[in-house]
Amino acid sequence: MIETQQPAAIEFVHVSKRFGMVQANSDINLLIRQGSIHGIVGENGAGKSTLMNILYGYYQADSGDIKLLGKNVHIENSQQAIALGIGMVHQHFMLVEKFTVMENIILGSEKTWRNKTAMQNARSILDNLSQKYGMSINPEALIENLPVGLQQRVEILKALYRGAEILILDEPTSVLTPQEVQHFFSILRTLRDAGKTVVLITHKLHEIMAVTDHVTVMRQGKIIDTILTATTSKEQLAEMMVGRRLTTHWQRQKTHQPAPLLEVKKLSLFGPDKRPILDNINLTVNRGEILGVAGVSGNGQSQLLEVLSGMRSYHEGEILLGGRQLKKLLSRHRPTQSARQLLVSHIPEDRLGVGLVKNFKAWESGILGYHYKPPLSKAGFIKKKNSLNHFATIAQDYDVRPPNAFLKTSSFSGGNQQKLVIGRELEENPDLLLIGQPTRGVDVGAIEFIHRRLIELRDAGKALLLVSAELDEILTLADRIVVMFDGKIVGVLPRHQASETKIGLLMAGVVEEIRETLSEAGIDH
Repeated sequence: MIETQQPAAIEFVHVSKRFGMVQANSDINLLIRQGSIHGIVGENGAGKSTLMNILYGYYQADSGDIKLLGKNVHIENSQQAIALGIGMVHQHFMLVEKFTVMENIILGSEKTWRNKTAMQNARSILDNLSQKYGMSINPEALIENLPVGLQQRVEILKALYRGAEILILDEPTSVLTPQEVQHFFSILRTLRDAGKTVVLITHKLHEIMAVTDHVTVMRQGKIIDTILTATTSKEQLAEMMVGRRLTTHWQRQKTHQPAPLLEVKKLSLFGPDKRPILDNINLTVNRGEILGVAGVSGNGQSQLLEVLSGMRSYHEGEILLGGRQLKKLLSRHRPTQSARQLLVSHIPEDRLGVGLVKNFKAWESGILGYHYKPPLSKAGFIKKKNSLNHFATIAQDYDVRPPNAFLKTSSFSGGNQQKLVIGRELEENPDLLLIGQPTRGVDVGAIEFIHRRLIELRDAGKALLLVSAELDEILTLADRIVVMFDGKIVGVLPRHQASETKIGLLMAGVVEEIRETLSEAGIDH
């Protein structure tokens, strides 16, 4: 634990920032101590990212001062921030996939790529950094061949190579397994112990409690409090973030005798190289049940959702919906549209890439995929008044903020974009809901809201298939849990027999170590 008397690495003094009518930061006074891990939490739109983007030079404050090590600085762009020893690792990595690790790390700071001595010196610096901070990596590996955990390591090494003494990390664990998260935390502690200052922006309060020394809570552009992490709790932080007590445990109606709605039998999907992406998948989703699908991103979960929603065809096996062959029910020319007509709704993993159109107005995104249905359209023409009323209903029932139908979709925060997608899909009252990463990048208030809606749907007798990389979300919502690894289902667990450790091992492909335990408990594996 650090001493509270550590000098200030960063100090914001009366900093304010406005975007049009929105006051993103209001009179911010914040001190972040040198050689500490400092967490910043808040709801989507609370102003935490704006504040860090001011520090990194993406934005300039309207008023106020920034001090580094006690000296006033004016940071006009990210190049100046880097020169001042500030590095930022974004949630979406800024790497060139076709370049090697070494090429990415020196990109933008290289004097020449052709000078052999310069490249050897750069390689030596990278080797020293990797060894010092416990981040070993092959400098010649192509980024596109690296798992996301190692890509993140490259981003951190890139910042350190450029001389960063202050590291800003934005939602850094959203793509990591539980085991990778623990190793990542050990890296952060090593950085802190070496005197680096780490600023951690995250919505995962258990991670704040596990790794930070201090935590700042923001709400509606203002700082509510900055406290020693050891003196608070997840529940207290959540209450400060949203201004009220949150529900984390849900009462569920008891399910009756299982009645299968979706049955997947020996489903296989092959890639261009003939290797299986989905390998002999067997699963059932019952009415009045949430079936959770856990696994590290890239192990077939995304493709499973695409196949079940009609977005992608498959090669072997069968899918039954209510006992009928799904393939025969779907239109060959408009499979996703015909799936919706069968009361199958889909909340995609990539809300901006698949679920929404960034440049559409909010009301247009609110009818996307259902725009052909009356009363939203008639004779092939969209009825704007009805569509505006439809968006107003979604905004009210699903707490979409601001409830401005004419605002561009890209102007909403991630949490409100997600609520717009969820509202659009749930308004159709589907029999089967396919959900991918429902709360990715979403704050605790929105998470509570989304979880409540999903439980209500489950209790109404609907069938839900939930794909999530968040183990606490799977354990909170799912009645049964399947774990995918390398395109296969490697374990099936009832919720009361599941644990984070057991699921984490299955997610990592460590099946043999727990196979005996599962068998003794009478659980399929």
